[in-house]
Amino acid sequence: MANIKSQEKRIRTNELARQRNMAVRSKMKTFVKTAEQAIVSGGDDTAAVVTKAISEIDRAAAKGVIHKNSAARKKASLQLQLSKKSAS
Repeated sequence: MANIKSQEKRIRTNELARQRNMAVRSKMKTFVKTAEQAIVSGGDDTAAVVTKAISEIDRAAAKGVIHKNSAARKKASLQLQLSKKSAS
């Protein structure tokens, strides 16, 4: 444990940021998982579910939880899966 007051505060703020980041990342992963399942099952509202997942990915990238290139890769993967499924 730190002895310096500013370091004690930094430890507290880092923990709060870590918890926020975990919540955002978990929410994003849930939406992506739901979108992938919707693509496989081929429901009527698949495009809407994928759009919502892409929005959550963008939100996580905007908050700095994931890197912007990682977000672009995840979005491209979802869009590719959707286009392959709709083409067949």
